[in-house]
Amino acid sequence: MSVSTHPSTSVSPQKTSKTSAGAVAGGAPQKAEYSMSPGLVAFLKSNQISFAATSYQSGRLYLVGWNPKGGLMVNEEFFKKAMWLHVHGDSLYMATLNHIVRLENILDDGQWLNKQYTSCFVPRSSHLTGPVDAHDVGVTSSGELRFINTRYNCIAGLSERHAFKPVWMPPFISQCVPEDRCHLNGMAMENGEVGYVTAVSKSNTIDGWRDRRADGGIVMDVRTNEVLCEGLSMPHSPRVHNGKLWVANSGSGEIGWIDRDKKTFVPLAFCPGFIRGLAFHGKYVFVGLSKPRYERFEGLALDRKLKDADSEPWAGVQIIDTTTGTVAHWFRIDGAVSEMYDVAVLPGVMCAKSVSLYSQDTGGLVTFDPADLPKS
Repeated sequence: MSVSTHPSTSVSPQKTSKTSAGAVAGGAPQKAEYSMSPGLVAFLKSNQISFAATSYQSGRLYLVGWNPKGGLMVNEEFFKKAMWLHVHGDSLYMATLNHIVRLENILDDGQWLNKQYTSCFVPRSSHLTGPVDAHDVGVTSSGELRFINTRYNCIAGLSERHAFKPVWMPPFISQCVPEDRCHLNGMAMENGEVGYVTAVSKSNTIDGWRDRRADGGIVMDVRTNEVLCEGLSMPHSPRVHNGKLWVANSGSGEIGWIDRDKKTFVPLAFCPGFIRGLAFHGKYVFVGLSKPRYERFEGLALDRKLKDADSEPWAGVQIIDTTTGTVAHWFRIDGAVSEMYDVAVLPGVMCAKSVSLYSQDTGGLVTFDPADLPKS
């Protein structure tokens, strides 16, 4: 099988430029510059993984792996306001501006696309949610999709008739209305069900969370409605890994875990950027980083901590060793792209590409499984 594809970018440890989304005055395209730590390719190869990352600013899904020649490959595809990711088996789920999209790898083991890609993720279903500001996505053990509906302050499921089906709301939210009140944003799965959520505040008025960004953040147990930790700054991306409940305390630039007995946040590492997206592989955590939207992280401890560290914020992915809290590897984007929204590890994937709902490539990707042919 062969299709016409957009060329991917091969990256060396030095910076590599690529035209990306965005324009400067006069309509000239901006450049995105990719760079990486020298050992990143060897790390991905030795662990037989690659990773996906999204940027809603540029509307891109990035698939980062290694090519047959041993170099890093970055494949990017347009998905309008690409946001949260979830890997479930061989499926890759993604929340976008108005849809939740399920992509499937159409290549079998040993198959190659264009002699370059070992996986090709193609949209196979798309549920129209409308502008609900969907955040974290997950799939239960019974196969039901759940997502954070930030605009309506609830955890939602899919409805065959409507945009969504509310399945849980924080007890401090009085109505399921299109008012982002507490900025419910993160969801952690545990034992095949939704276990925990993060919110920027317990506000019950429209946009009330914006006045609580510095210290109003909470982590809740969905099953008991218990607040496990509060006093956080814009927490995101709760994840359960090896028995610990991890979370990004984004407003302070820290990742760490929740001590459920003491109901406190235990920081592991400081990262030079606004954190959104945590994905684990063994002892390593992939951390998505963003620059500020308006030059500074106004009103957040992260702004002061960067000054104290004499550091500038950057966008990309850091891979942190959770046993030491140190950065093992990194992938950085400069130029046209200034933020990452989520990151996901793709086990067993070497070099992948995706195909967008809007791509011309979809016309050449008509596949079926011969095993499904009717028996004569």
